Amino acid sequence: MRYYTVSEAAVLLGVSSDTARRWADAGRFPATRQGGKRLIPGPDLAAFCVELAKENAEESKTTTSARNAMPGIVTRVILGDVTAQVEIQAGPHRVVSLLTHEAVEELGLAPGVSATARVKSTSVHIDVA
Repeated sequence: MRYYTVSEAAVLLGVSSDTARRWADAGRFPATRQGGKRLIPGPDLAAFCVELAKENAEESKTTTSARNAMPGIVTRVILGDVTAQVEIQAGPHRVVSLLTHEAVEELGLAPGVSATARVKSTSVHIDVA
C-alpha cells in the first residue's frame, strides 16, 4: 500500500501543506507518524478526496470543462477479462477512463495510487507518477 506525505497529499487535494497538516491533525483523514513525518495511507486519502470533492461541488455553482493534465488519485478500478474502468479524483473532478486490463496491471493502478489523467478530445490517458 502506498503512503503519502502531507506535502504530496496537499498537491492531490489542491490545498497548501499547512491546510493538509491541519486537516490531518483535526482527524479529517488518518495520518500516522514515522520518523517525524505524517504519512497518509493511499486508500484513506482517496476516500477523503472523494468526500472533499462532494463538499466542494455542493458549495460551487460554477461548472467547467477541464482539459489536459489533471493530477489526482485513483479511487476505483473495475477489472474485466479484457478491459478495465479506472476512476481518478483530480481535485473536484472525477475522471473515468476505459483501458485494457493489461495496461492497468502494467501501470500498477489501484485505489490510492497517484496518477494523472490526460484529456485529449474524448480520450483519457493515465500516467502514473
